[in-house]
Amino acid sequence: MRPLTYAAPATAAEAVSAVRGDPQARFLGGGTNLVDHLKLGVSTPGRLVDISRLPLDTVEQTEAGVRIGTNVRNSDLAAYPLLRSGWPGVSRALLAGASGQIRNQATTGGNLLQRTRCVYFQDVTTPCNKREPGSGCSALEGYGRYNAVLGASEACVATHPSDLAVALTALDAVVVVLGSDGERRVPMVELHTLPGHHPEIETTLSHGELITAVELPATPLARRSTYVKTRDRASYAFALVSVAAALTLDDDGAVADIALAWGGVAHKPWRAARAEAVLRGRRPDESAIAAAVEEELREAAFGPDTEYKRPLLRGATTEALSRLLGGLDGKPGGTSEQEGAR
Repeated sequence: MRPLTYAAPATAAEAVSAVRGDPQARFLGGGTNLVDHLKLGVSTPGRLVDISRLPLDTVEQTEAGVRIGTNVRNSDLAAYPLLRSGWPGVSRALLAGASGQIRNQATTGGNLLQRTRCVYFQDVTTPCNKREPGSGCSALEGYGRYNAVLGASEACVATHPSDLAVALTALDAVVVVLGSDGERRVPMVELHTLPGHHPEIETTLSHGELITAVELPATPLARRSTYVKTRDRASYAFALVSVAAALTLDDDGAVADIALAWGGVAHKPWRAARAEAVLRGRRPDESAIAAAVEEELREAAFGPDTEYKRPLLRGATTEALSRLLGGLDGKPGGTSEQEGAR
């Protein structure tokens, strides 16, 4: 790890100014992702600007919903009663995201900005367009079990690792960003980017812009939300595929409104808008769900290593919607620690 300098500004505006004026500066929050990459030599900033002590660590109920400070720890947010009752899918996504120790350290904003990566990204001995633009993508011809199947390019097939980001994408969250020109709001679906020819660019944020909060609207749809994650082991593993789902029905049992987002399939959390369109107005039985998934996957690119994701997505989406249709623990839209920890 090369030498670097450290700063701990007193305000968010000072933090923005410190990073904006230095191309080699990076924000440091919980550090669960950045510090690992510092140790591996993947990230080599010249300066760390510590925002972890800024007073951005509250959860506030608003007229429209809830506002979550960027420094709220994942473990605290997952257990927050307001979130568990109004946005249970977000709570479950947080509980599924990592070990308890990491959730105690990781922050809301940092979770969203963790690097999109594959197994080669952290191996500095291999070519990676994300680390070194133009060097090539080792995953294209290498180990590809975790590769993206939607929105990928010849430059990168990595998938976004955040479970929280998938749930926030489904529930129409808005990210509050502070920059040198003031504050702006970015819809969650627009925060992350697809790789194209520049996979090293992962978000629509400019250098020096700081996430200060996330806002979630309170809706009947959000109250009936859940999160299903499939992974290789039960603790601390990225999703092979994941599904954030929310559902309301009309009086005839047909879908009145629905929200679906997938993880483990693309360079960003994937809003399954085509699948949603197929299911609206229909009874959400297994055949309808299967048809919706296939419609969403119409332009997907599967290979020998990733073909398994097709039935896995169908099964995980069916499971998520079935939980909402049948209720959880006999309480539709409810939440439980056991369910969230799966």
